[in-house]
Amino acid sequence: MHWLSLIASTALATASAADAQVAAPIAAAALADETVEVLQLQDELYSRMTVPVMINGQGPFNFMIDTGAQASVLSHALADRLQLTERESATLVGMASERRVETALIDEISFGSGIYRDGVAALVEGDNIGGADGILGLDSLQDRRVLIDFENRQMEVAHPGERQSNRGFDIVVRAQRVAGQLIIARAVIDGVRTAVIVDTGAQGSIGNAALERRLRSRRDNAAIRMTDINGVEALGAIRYARSLVMDEASINNFPVTFAESPTFAAMGLEDEPAMILGMSELRLFRRVAIDFASRRVLFDLPANTRLQETRGWGQL
Repeated sequence: MHWLSLIASTALATASAADAQVAAPIAAAALADETVEVLQLQDELYSRMTVPVMINGQGPFNFMIDTGAQASVLSHALADRLQLTERESATLVGMASERRVETALIDEISFGSGIYRDGVAALVEGDNIGGADGILGLDSLQDRRVLIDFENRQMEVAHPGERQSNRGFDIVVRAQRVAGQLIIARAVIDGVRTAVIVDTGAQGSIGNAALERRLRSRRDNAAIRMTDINGVEALGAIRYARSLVMDEASINNFPVTFAESPTFAAMGLEDEPAMILGMSELRLFRRVAIDFASRRVLFDLPANTRLQETRGWGQL
C-alpha cells in the first residue's frame, strides 16, 4: 500500500458573512506585459473559480485552483468516466477531518500550455468540491506565478523560465515556503503576529485555536457550519478581526471562522497563531498573484483606490 499524505484545505461554508474592507497605498505604475497563459475563469458555486483542464487528452473539465492543497483532486465521477482504474490509497487531510481515500494515477494533466505527467490525485465526491470536476493543487502549480484577475475574470499562469516582473502591482509581500505552500509569516491580525496562508480553495478565512486564544477581542457574531473535502461537517464560530496587515496590504473589519482543524497541524502550525486567507477576502483586491518561484504574494488595489480614501475603513 502506498501511503501518500495529502492536504486539501477546501471548505464550503453554509452561512454567509458580512463584507470586509480593504486598505492599501496609492496605486503604482501600469501593468507591464508578460508572456503568460491566459485562462478564462468561471465562477464556481461557492464563489471560487474554475479553469478548463485536460486529463489524459480528454476534456476540458472544470477544475478549481487551490493554492492551499498540496496535491490535485478528482471527483469519483470523473475518475470513473476516464476509467482510471490504477488506484491506491492515501490519507486526505481536510479542514475538519483526516480520511483514507482512494487515489488514481494520471498519465497527463494539462492546462494552458503546461503538461504534467505521472501524477497522483485523491478521489472525492463531487459535491464536496462544489460540483467541480477536480482541483489543481500545488503539485501542478509549483515554480509558477498564478495570477487571479477578479475584475476581468481571468487567471494567468506564467511558466518556469518566463520573465516575472513585479511592476504594475501595488503591493509585493514576501513569503516563506513550507511544505510547498507560501506562508506570509510576518502578518499581524489585531496586533498578533500570525502566519497567513493564501488559499484560493477556501471560501472564507479560517483561524486556528492558537490565534483565537491570542486575540483579546472576542466578538461572537454567528455560528457557522462547514463541510470539508471529505464530506465531514464541522461547527465554527465567526468572529470579526479589526485588521489584518501584510506589509503594506491591509484588510479591515472582516470575519474569521475559528474551528478545530487538522490542516494546521499537518502544516506544523498548530502551536502558533495562523490563519487561512480565503477567497471572500482576496476578492477585495482587483488582482492577486501567488508567485511560487520568487516566494512573493502580489496585490493590486481596486480601481481609483487611494490610501487617504481607505485609511480607517472598518475601524470599530
